Amino acid sequence: MDAEHFSRAVHALPLIDHHVHSVLPRDLERVEFEVHLSESAVAAPAGTTHLDSQAGFAARRHCAPLLDLPAHSAADAYLARRAELGWREATARLLHASGVSTSLIDTGHAGTSLLSNPDFAALSAQEVREIVRLESVAERLIDAGVAAHDFPDALRRALGEAAATGAAGFKSVIAYRAGFDVDPERPSDAEAIAAVADERRTNADAPARVSHPDLLRFLLWSGADTGLPLQLHVGYGDADLDLARCNPALLMPWLRRLPDDASPIMLLHCYPYHREAGYLAQVFPNVYFDLGLAINYTGAASTAVIREGLELAPFGKLLYSSDAWGLPELHLLGAQLWRDGLARALWEFVERGEWSESEALRVAELTSSENARRVYQL
Repeated sequence: MDAEHFSRAVHALPLIDHHVHSVLPRDLERVEFEVHLSESAVAAPAGTTHLDSQAGFAARRHCAPLLDLPAHSAADAYLARRAELGWREATARLLHASGVSTSLIDTGHAGTSLLSNPDFAALSAQEVREIVRLESVAERLIDAGVAAHDFPDALRRALGEAAATGAAGFKSVIAYRAGFDVDPERPSDAEAIAAVADERRTNADAPARVSHPDLLRFLLWSGADTGLPLQLHVGYGDADLDLARCNPALLMPWLRRLPDDASPIMLLHCYPYHREAGYLAQVFPNVYFDLGLAINYTGAASTAVIREGLELAPFGKLLYSSDAWGLPELHLLGAQLWRDGLARALWEFVERGEWSESEALRVAELTSSENARRVYQL
């Protein structure tokens, strides 16, 4: 086998996206498309464009041929062709070409503006399972008028019902709301009740947005009690987070306190802390990680990120995800760049005589689908 044949073998493997979002079911103007191709929430400064980026170049390299354009087509030509096809046709082409067999979709972030899970499944021809966001569950309970003293039991019931009705796992965005340097001790029901009351006083006239550290801690521990995989946003994200407080090494005091039967802890994205995440996956038996949206946004440089993800962690602990949101281009790029970069990184080990071809292909299969299949019991 040579590098080309090995790459083909990796590309032929099943791919499970264990953390992803749905797509926008409408056509987009250029500025909105550009913003969604970046973690920035605002348009690029005058005289610049978000398309002059690794993600922008990768989209024109890998997505343009799927829309009947030459690779590396100019941005104007790409956007014109996308508009000509319409969002549904362009989306279907890109999702089908991704080769993803199963997507575990987080519905907590702007879920109502995105294509529903059943419609996503129909358009993509993928199996779809839901990842339930803990903060969204809490906010729905608060907005529904659940009394503070009833909240702990109501939350536990809601999580149990979600698990019983097919949720593949849960997710917390405590990294965004408080950071990981919170009190690692398990909060009591009384602390949760007091926190809900405080949230109500603070946001009496607005929809709930959970931000009280004690309530976020209560959600975190409650999620870990379900036994289903618990996903945590880590590291790279948009400007709402404090990156320094999203280092997963800050979770160590909490991880040490988790009981042996707690949920598998799934560290998402991780860049630029993917090496710390790999360390945690090595030393804590219930910790797993992925390289998430960093793969999309590092484009042609993503092989280096994937190679670093393979440095320390056991190979049964690394999973694939795209964290694509809104744009089907991100679904396609996540899958394409993962396969390309993984094949290159693994073949380097084979070429140096450090690994056998069969071992390299087995690691590709583990990280692309089998680890997710095992952990989520798919």
